[in-house]
Order: sequence, then structure tokens, then C-alpha cells
Amino acid sequence: MLARLQQFTTLGSLLLAGLWGWFAWRGGHPGWAVFGVFIVVGGYALVLGVEFVLLGRVHGDDPTPRATPAQLWRAWWGEVRSAPLVFCWRQPFRSRRFADHLPADAQGRRGVLFVHGFVCNRGLWNPWMQRLQAQGVPFVAVNLEPVFGSIDDYLAPIEAGVRALEQATGVPPIAVAHSMGGLALRRWWAEPDHDARLHHAITIGTPHRGTWLARFAMSPNARQMRIGSRWLQLLAAREPPGRVARLTCFYSHCDNIVFPPSVATLDGADNRHLPGVAHVHMADHAEPRYELRRWLATPH
Repeated sequence: MLARLQQFTTLGSLLLAGLWGWFAWRGGHPGWAVFGVFIVVGGYALVLGVEFVLLGRVHGDDPTPRATPAQLWRAWWGEVRSAPLVFCWRQPFRSRRFADHLPADAQGRRGVLFVHGFVCNRGLWNPWMQRLQAQGVPFVAVNLEPVFGSIDDYLAPIEAGVRALEQATGVPPIAVAHSMGGLALRRWWAEPDHDARLHHAITIGTPHRGTWLARFAMSPNARQMRIGSRWLQLLAAREPPGRVARLTCFYSHCDNIVFPPSVATLDGADNRHLPGVAHVHMADHAEPRYELRRWLATPH
């Protein structure tokens, strides 16, 4: 569903930009032609700029070091380059480029479960899946649907992914989750008898304690990510004591979606700060991949 929606928006935007530019140029208004094409094709960069201004203003007394203007600028530019690659190419057109990898010789080898975030699909993880497939590591990448439903709706696809890895490998997998996917994963993990079914979880830019930006949210899953929401309180109450020690949480003071920065951390977790990296760009950062490699290398 999401892939089709993003195909429509991507192709529709290119068509609109082309028509605007052609009619304005033919009408003798080359300046308007260039301006219109820029707004249609590159307007998202202005929206990202607003998000970065907001995260700078909302930082307040958050214990995470405040990002410098240079770091914010570099993070904005990294996100400007990353967003079209993810939302206009990988997810709409390449989400099935790498199928789930469950080789016949996977028994006894640790597998990986990938869980994407809000308004994303499994195509987000293409670079990760390409590397793991080349290394022969078993993995499953789920799609969380309905796209704008409740986070509670995502237990079924996560359960199916974990079960597939359990059957193929015989050992609990490691999970890697981006953004809202980390909350969906925690919600699944909080179910009775699920504690031993996951070895470790790595979250990247997950709003563990909500995000300021969700105050403008309309969909059920986005409203659940408001700071201090009832849903987040109930999730924390479901989780057993000590569970948090089995999470590695990557966060950034330049995350333009999940802020102020420390909301992406959990007391007692292995919290890792990625300076100068924005929200989507964080999913392609090297350090979370190194962390996964480290956990894959640990003895069973």
C-alpha cells in the first residue's frame, strides 16, 4: 500500500513539475518556470529546514549537548540527500529488491529482524539487507500496516517475522528498528512469554518517550508518540524489570523528527549518541551497523 502511494506521489510530483516548467517557459516566464520546478521537486528541503529550526528551539535544558549551527547545517544537507533516496526510490520502487533471506543452512545461526518506522516500508533497509545477504546472515524485514493505524496493529507482522527466524535458525534473533518501529518492537516484546524470543534490540532514532513534533499528529500511531502519552505509559508498565538492559538506543541532537534528543533514550539502556546526524540519515549510519555486527559475533 505505502509503496503504491509513494509511487503515485513521486511520479505525480515529477509530472506536475514538468508541466509547470513547460507551460511557464512557453508563456515567456523562465523565472517562474525555474521557481515552480524547484518548489515542486525541492520544496521538501524547506520543510526539513523548518523541522531543524524547531528542534533547535525546543532543545531547552535537555541533557544532550546542543548541536552547533554547523552540525545542524550538515545534518540538514545529509537529510536533503537521504530523503529522496528513501521516499522516492527505495521504498516506492525497490522495497522488494531483497527478499527475506532464510537459507537452508541457517540452523544455529543468529538471524536479524528489521522493523521500519512511520510512513516507511522494508525498502528502508536495502543497504543493510544487501550486506547481510552477501554475508549469508539470515534476516526478515517486515512491513507495518495499516500505515496510519495504531502501533498495536503491528504485533502480527512482527510476530510473523520472529517466528520465521525462529523456525529457520532455532535461536532468538536480534532486532534492528528505526523510529516508530522501535516502539512497535517493544510492544510486541512486552507480550507474555516473549521475553526469551528476542536476543537483543537495536533502536535508531526511536521516540521511546515520545517526541515534541507528535503534538501536531492526526493518525492514531502518531498520536501515540506524543510525549507522556497514555499509550507510552501503558507500554512501560507492561515491560518486565531489567528489559531495558537488552537495548542499544542510537539517538542524535540533530534528529529533526524525534526531539528533544534524550526522548530517544531509555534509562538503563546502552544509549549511543550520533552527533550531527538527522532522522532518516541515521538509518544509513555506520555505527548502528557496527553494533549489529558486534552482536552477531557474540557467542550464543
